[in-house]
Amino acid sequence: MDSFDDPYKKMIIEHAERMKRDRTSGIVREEKLNSLSFADELVPTERKSVKQKLGKYLTIFSFKKQQSLKMHEKADKYLPKISKILKSYDIPDDFKYIPLVESGLNPKVTSHKGAGGYWQFMPATARLYGLRVNGQVDERLDFEKSTHAAAKYLKSLYAQFGDWTLVAAAYNVGGGSLRGSIKRQGIDDYYRLRLNAETGSYVYKLISVKEVIENPNQYGYNI
Repeated sequence: MDSFDDPYKKMIIEHAERMKRDRTSGIVREEKLNSLSFADELVPTERKSVKQKLGKYLTIFSFKKQQSLKMHEKADKYLPKISKILKSYDIPDDFKYIPLVESGLNPKVTSHKGAGGYWQFMPATARLYGLRVNGQVDERLDFEKSTHAAAKYLKSLYAQFGDWTLVAAAYNVGGGSLRGSIKRQGIDDYYRLRLNAETGSYVYKLISVKEVIENPNQYGYNI
């Protein structure tokens, strides 16, 4: 009997522990998902698709996937400064996470379309909001100047859309493109709009980065 009994007991115990662990993490995840917000507005997690996307990106930004503390180190260094500048323009604090998502707070990152700097400005948009971008100077690489420019841009987008979640989407895809999607679909709710894959996931990424930065220990970071 012993040769059968011991392995069986071990299997049952391991299974029970695994179920308990999964059940506990599920409760935490469910509670967290239902309390998440962006720009002081609760995320509509009663929608199954919204909840699934949030779960997906919270997993992506967890330590298990990232396996890096650099995101938190840069956040500690830069986010308080960004927060202060955004506050001076009455921009919700959650927008400070944009450069973490856009560039990882690495000013040397450039996109294939030509966006660059901390906030990943396109050259034309950067110039429109007061930054010098030419063969000799690129102020998109200047942290303070580019953050002021970003705040002005976000402020102008809010004047167009009147909704901070749509402002975040417009920052990613462009105001004209987002207005076109809203007009064609007759919907002005980000969470219901059919958008390209990058913009459709953009706000979820911002919310997930915010959550992981603010509650690192719950996502595998030992900080």
